[in-house]
Amino acid sequence: MSYIKTEEEVEFLIQGGKILGGILKEISEMVAPGVTAYEIDKRAEKLIKRAGGRPAFKGYRGRRSDPKFPSTICASVNEELVHGIATKDKVLKDGDIFSIDIGMQYPLGCGMGNGGNGFFTDTALTVIVGNVPDETKQLLSVTQKALEIGIAQCVVGNTVADIGRAIQEYVEPQGYGVVRDLVGHGVGHEVHEDPRVPNFYDEHLESWKLDPGVVIAIEPMVSIGDHNVETASDGWSISTKDKSLSAHFEHTVVITKDGPVAITRRPGEL
Repeated sequence: MSYIKTEEEVEFLIQGGKILGGILKEISEMVAPGVTAYEIDKRAEKLIKRAGGRPAFKGYRGRRSDPKFPSTICASVNEELVHGIATKDKVLKDGDIFSIDIGMQYPLGCGMGNGGNGFFTDTALTVIVGNVPDETKQLLSVTQKALEIGIAQCVVGNTVADIGRAIQEYVEPQGYGVVRDLVGHGVGHEVHEDPRVPNFYDEHLESWKLDPGVVIAIEPMVSIGDHNVETASDGWSISTKDKSLSAHFEHTVVITKDGPVAITRRPGEL
């Protein structure tokens, strides 16, 4: 089964995940009122290339008919949930929340992975810009905890369905919306692989067992309002349909016989 990674492949993924976590920490510390998404994006691309990797999202398209994604990071502000483009006119201001989603293919030229150019890792976080209300802070806290609850389900013998069930059972009773149209995914050989990893219970995923060597990206996407989303005219940016604030946190996780390992944790993150 191709979604099971070998020990050697996992070692490359761990190396890449550690680097990517450090890059995300560095660029997230740039977030401040007056900073543009473009500035953060250019720094991210420079750091990835300096580390010997390649931006996973820049130039990506899900289908041949789709436009190529133009940024290194997905830069999403407030009601933008995911896939926001990092433009020069996207200027952060006090009271915003800013989600950064970043992926990397690493190491280039290793002779393994997609086209002999290494393996993909994927991670995200949402950052407060300046001062925000307590309601906004709570949204981020709940979403980040939902990620940890999902990771805790990644033990041998569980299924992908257990991850979604645990996240949904934590988030929805608090009155938040769990996005349905966007989900986590397998990762490693490609940016997106099977299985789908939704943040809600899907009985069809009871058959997807979590065995050692499975590598998945878990990414709760939570809104203060409804769970419905819509895509902007640029073909990429996805926002909540009711324009409510939304948050997004993500880690690439390796299932091992000793438990889950979130390989994209940032330096200093618990």
